[in-house]
Amino acid sequence: MKRTISLILIVALWAGLAAFAWLRPASASSDAERRPLAQFPEVSGESILSGDFMGDFADYAVDQFPMRDSFRTLNAYLSYYLLGKTDNNGIYLHDGYAAKMEYPMDEQSVNSAISRFTELYEKYLTDCDIRFALVPDKGYYLAEQAGALSMDYDALYEKMAEALPWAELIDLRSSLSVESYYRTDTHWRQEAIVPAAEKIAASLGVTVPEFAEKKLDRPFYGVYYGQAALPMEPDTIHYLTNDVLENCTVKCHDNGQTAEVYDMTKLSSRDLYDIFLSGGAAVLEITNPAADPDKELIVFRDSFGSSMVPLLLNDYGRVWVLDTRYVSPAYLGQFVDFADQDVLFLYSTLILNASGVLRK
Repeated sequence: MKRTISLILIVALWAGLAAFAWLRPASASSDAERRPLAQFPEVSGESILSGDFMGDFADYAVDQFPMRDSFRTLNAYLSYYLLGKTDNNGIYLHDGYAAKMEYPMDEQSVNSAISRFTELYEKYLTDCDIRFALVPDKGYYLAEQAGALSMDYDALYEKMAEALPWAELIDLRSSLSVESYYRTDTHWRQEAIVPAAEKIAASLGVTVPEFAEKKLDRPFYGVYYGQAALPMEPDTIHYLTNDVLENCTVKCHDNGQTAEVYDMTKLSSRDLYDIFLSGGAAVLEITNPAADPDKELIVFRDSFGSSMVPLLLNDYGRVWVLDTRYVSPAYLGQFVDFADQDVLFLYSTLILNASGVLRK
């Protein structure tokens, strides 16, 4: 009798979950994971015979499974606290911080990044004064304490210094700490990176002015919050501003639109970090009416640059912010007249270890 009741309950649960999965509309994306979710695949004779339908259906079934986020959290609890794993989906937690396990250093990826940077130098920058600031990811400060694997950062910095003789390498590691980063996200906190900005500015021969600090009222759940699938306290985004920054204009050449340095239209964005320079964009032109219009800075950057660039604007009449994750370097000459400007490459170790995102 007990077996029969147990079997009935299991079948009822399975049937209920299956019915729920089939009848409810498919979710388009996961806010927690910040990615699109698989949709029901197209049914055709060709897809069925090739086996593509079943493979795509399996992805759909996993992504659209009822209470998926709850089961992800349960799995994370079991992995961390019952099985004693050091990470979940490559994300580990220590002392309230979440970080991605970056191991080992991908030599092929780093070499590819070096090739991309060298091609930019040879095509556009031979007459420019160039700096390269390499941003350590959070794991540089956290991995050893957490008992997590990490790449050989010393070897990476030495490799970059040797491979880019045309640029002065700025080592930011001593100017940062784990507290310089959001607890739930990849990125650094703007209010905590002024020492790093001052180090870059000193190398460029410019100044970092005084700022007023403001904060957003909305809590910030970073990308690692969803990937770790464990409850964490959200971060708060603070930003630094002054009269100079409030009078700067930011033109996005991707769409022709103009915005402010801190784009408050992004408060409804899935990623609040997008308030810094409006998020990802291929070509931004920042105009500072308070500075010499002939003094220009060109910044090649990844997303870490979005919150660093505003701190470096004070002495430049124009700053070009270029992101070759979104545009081929071959087209940059259509926007920028490369001619003896200051140039800053600002890239995180995360990008160097996954440089396939940089376009050729």
